[in-house]
Amino acid sequence: MGYAMRPETTVLITGATDGIGQETARQMADRGAHVLMHGRNADKAAEVREEIVQSTGNPHVDILIADLADMAQVRGLAGQVKARAARVDVLINNAGVYMDEYVETPDGFETTLAVNHLAPFLLTSLLLDRIKLCAPSRVVTVSSSAHASARLDLENLNAEKKFHGWSAYCVSKLGNLLFSFALARRLAGTGVTANALHPGTINTKMLQKAWGMMGRPVQAGAATPVYLACSPEVAEVTGEYFVDNKISRPSEQSRDITLQEQFWQISAKMVGSA
Repeated sequence: MGYAMRPETTVLITGATDGIGQETARQMADRGAHVLMHGRNADKAAEVREEIVQSTGNPHVDILIADLADMAQVRGLAGQVKARAARVDVLINNAGVYMDEYVETPDGFETTLAVNHLAPFLLTSLLLDRIKLCAPSRVVTVSSSAHASARLDLENLNAEKKFHGWSAYCVSKLGNLLFSFALARRLAGTGVTANALHPGTINTKMLQKAWGMMGRPVQAGAATPVYLACSPEVAEVTGEYFVDNKISRPSEQSRDITLQEQFWQISAKMVGSA
């Protein structure tokens, strides 16, 4: 679907140098947007940027480098964004990891929780003033159907007592939804929408690493993020969970407003934004 974007529209995509994020960045550039693509590796990011510029003919693609496992670097990324762009019309929280073992970040967090939930929570919070200035604007967060399998233990959120890769991943994806729904409530009346999505079972390095299986092509995985980023059909839709460009019903746990607020407060305290 050809949702053209104004040239001044700025779209920030995390995890944009591989998989779904890379394809999303390419499609955003192809629609004429100014794309801020985040990655961890500068050389890889430069290669991807060159490919996107060549294939789309859009030179307005900028690289931002940060390791989202480190909250200081997440803060630095927000600073880079503000220095590079006067506006953020769309923020796509896409970056994610799957860990086979417990690895502690510089802040003392379990890596899955840090990258998949705490980083987008903090980054969005830091950029919210800039996003509001561009209203109508959008925050899109890539979750997963795995959220429905989460067994949330707030006393072991950081998985220090017991770690299991799949369990940690599910909890982080539930965190994406709890955050997105609570954010939508906070943004009511501002002209900023906040929605989350399941991209499908997509053929990415994460899928191959975690489950040793193949999935649908990345173009299919990018379809819903792109739809939520620029389709006029969802310009005023907020606080929803999408699958294949359609509103879907998430787990009952994710819709628990009390839990959303509790999780928000815990997250804010962890990243120091309370």
